[in-house]
Amino acid sequence: MKEIHKWKILNSKWVINNHWCKVRQDKVELANGKIIDDYFVNVRPEITLILPITEQKEIVFVRQYRHGIEDILLELPAGTFDGHKEDSLIAARRELEEETGYIAEPFIKLATIYDNPVKDTNKIHIFIALNASPLSKQNLDDTEDIEVVVIPIEEVKKKITSGEICVAGTITAIFLGLDFLECQNIQ
Repeated sequence: MKEIHKWKILNSKWVINNHWCKVRQDKVELANGKIIDDYFVNVRPEITLILPITEQKEIVFVRQYRHGIEDILLELPAGTFDGHKEDSLIAARRELEEETGYIAEPFIKLATIYDNPVKDTNKIHIFIALNASPLSKQNLDDTEDIEVVVIPIEEVKKKITSGEICVAGTITAIFLGLDFLECQNIQ
């Protein structure tokens, strides 16, 4: 088996360091001795992503504008948090209620994944939230304009293949969640 080595960081500096965007420029030495002096890393906060399932076997989605691609997308509730200061479960409960007005119990962690480990530092913590039900009004951030959309589980795969649901983390959470439900004989 081939031995793989980490790159050695020789120097780092902030290129952008503000609330909305943090980019670090690293000077690194590769295992073969080659030096790369302009490797850019997006330093991003942790993300919690929730697959809320109602007692009627529906999934609670959010539809919102995403400026990076300048389009409105159907995706699962999610939000960022500081993993050094807050537990992912606490963040998941908060984000579900803030974005949708729904609460749920129990929350079960399905996985922790990396979205783009080539250039991004963050993890995505994926939870399934069972028995989701509306409790209150949404409590949205200034940048959020969210429509809550409830879709029966049996219709969700068709929306993925049609392209209506096209966000990678959402699709990952759906398939992990459907597998979990099948293994638990909950579907």
